[in-house]
Amino acid sequence: MFRQCLLCYLSGLLPVMANGQTHRSDTITDRTHQLREVTITESRRQHVVTSTAPLHILDRQQMLSLGVTDVADALHRIPGVTLRDYGGAGGMKTVSVRGFGAKHTGVSYDGVMLSDCQSGEIDLSRYSLENVDHLSLVIGDNDDIFIPARNASTPALLNIQTIGLPSDDTRPHLVAQMKTGSFGYVSPFLRYEQSLGSRFAISAIGEYTYAENDYPYELQNGYQIVKDRRTNSRMNSGHGELNFVWNTSPGSRLSGKVYYYDNDRQLPGQVRYYTNLSKETIHDQNFFGQLLYQTRHQGGWSLRWHAKFNWNASIYQDPLTPRNYNDAGYWQREAYTSAAILYVPTSEWAFDYSADYSFNNLTGSAGRTINSRPYRHSVLQSATAKYRSGRLTALARLLYSLYLNDTKDGNSAQNMRRLSPSLSLSYKLLDDYDLYIRASYKNIFRSPTFNESYYFHYGSTDLEPESTDQYNLGVTWSSEADDNCSFTVTADGYYNQVKDMIVAVPYNMFIWTCINVGKVRVLGTNLNAHATYRLGANHQLLFSGNYTYQQTEDRTTTESPYYGNQIAYMPKHSGSIALGWENAWVSLSLHGSGISSRWANNQHFEGTDMDGYWDTGLTAYHTFRWGTQQLEARFDLKNLFDAQYEIVRFYPMPGRSWQVSLKYQL
Repeated sequence: MFRQCLLCYLSGLLPVMANGQTHRSDTITDRTHQLREVTITESRRQHVVTSTAPLHILDRQQMLSLGVTDVADALHRIPGVTLRDYGGAGGMKTVSVRGFGAKHTGVSYDGVMLSDCQSGEIDLSRYSLENVDHLSLVIGDNDDIFIPARNASTPALLNIQTIGLPSDDTRPHLVAQMKTGSFGYVSPFLRYEQSLGSRFAISAIGEYTYAENDYPYELQNGYQIVKDRRTNSRMNSGHGELNFVWNTSPGSRLSGKVYYYDNDRQLPGQVRYYTNLSKETIHDQNFFGQLLYQTRHQGGWSLRWHAKFNWNASIYQDPLTPRNYNDAGYWQREAYTSAAILYVPTSEWAFDYSADYSFNNLTGSAGRTINSRPYRHSVLQSATAKYRSGRLTALARLLYSLYLNDTKDGNSAQNMRRLSPSLSLSYKLLDDYDLYIRASYKNIFRSPTFNESYYFHYGSTDLEPESTDQYNLGVTWSSEADDNCSFTVTADGYYNQVKDMIVAVPYNMFIWTCINVGKVRVLGTNLNAHATYRLGANHQLLFSGNYTYQQTEDRTTTESPYYGNQIAYMPKHSGSIALGWENAWVSLSLHGSGISSRWANNQHFEGTDMDGYWDTGLTAYHTFRWGTQQLEARFDLKNLFDAQYEIVRFYPMPGRSWQVSLKYQL
């Protein structure tokens, strides 16, 4: 079904493949990041072509033109990404890349990594698309070497970059938006920003989201189709941000952010036949504050310093359990700092040294789950060299990781230290064409999470870290056939392996424990295309498409009956296609994404296979402008053909739904 839909889309859309690019040579230190938005877009596009490792970028204009509705939807447009979505607005959404799993995928917010020391997974539903300038995913090492060491400590990194400051004038700028949609969805958003002189600017963001999420679904029970509605699914969340930028002197800048998120929601749980009884709730709160200071000196020296404090609370309640036995609360705290020094002695060479320190601890109200009050000191150091001359770009990095574990009570996990090398190359094959070939290797490891080490009847303090190796070989071709037609195509083949994979195995019926026995091998290929065809001054067609083939196999032991099985929730085929028509009247976007069938567990038990799906959407929008003001009206029709499917087993996704938004900008 998935492949038939994909071929149908391709046959209709391929004739318009073309993509507009304005080419601009980026510097070895990527200094173009602070220029105006149009220049940033041009530099990003060229950076995708020349990058030594796979790099995918979606900016605000692309997300609007191609009908992206939220962060999860944006990730469907990137090849190699597998998303776990528990359904509905506010349902937990985690991302994994190329079969590595969500715990191996880092997520940074304005350049500073987000962390969850308890589970190791970042819930992307917490971050609003309304304040995002662009999303970027780098698989391997980032060509921008002037980064914290922690940002290089994962096989893949998703960066959420918010709208920057300062603006070009001292007038107040205001964005007010209201969204409403199916199943009781309402979400107002407000952003205020202003430059208070030539050197200081501030912004404030507020967002509230409410949704009943009581959408209908169908459930197959043998030959019987059961129709029901989602219950106990209410979402009630809000988040706010305060930001400032202070240009302290020419070449120096201090910026800061204060972030707060609160979500008091019901948990519908897994769907069951004949009953939907559930009264579980969870209250999530997250606060963090971060600072960034950067300065540039004579002689090619630059300094960048980060500091962050993060606090996270999660309170779970289940009133249906006798004596509230399952109720639990957890509190995480993190103090983090990083310093990076960049030295650029010539136009060809650049060197970076980064050192990070963080302290994490976890406490819980339920002594039967995590009662040892664990904490961890982490020290990461990276040394990076980058060479760029003519056709060749080369990058080499060595990362040293040190984790010191301890507890207030009980036994602690073992301390861990590793050296992790990486190397990546990019070479321009032809002088007259933007045709590049790239190759990269990266070794990295993941320390066990606090859940894996300390959770009652589940964790083990004897765990070794997971070790990963990733190899990539790819090609990128960008071309402008004429002033009206251009395109960019990328293709990558990759091989990944995970050693000492942490898996949970049963000790008896009621007790499970984590051990290092797992091995996973991943073979795959990614294809990606972006195109634009200009029909006139105010008309153009846009195309974006990607396809991934991924064989993610259990290679633990040849004696196991499950040897060679595809890992749970990893589809072999996935892809997306979007076609946009921008015009002077009502711009339109038709888009779809889907995956092939997959399994809900690694053992492939009978009846645990999950059907593939294809989800199609339609977007219409228009912007009215008068003077310095504008009003954007947008309509989204999601799941156009009312496909019934699950991304996570027993968590049905919404069928056909709609969303309307009005955005005013001053």
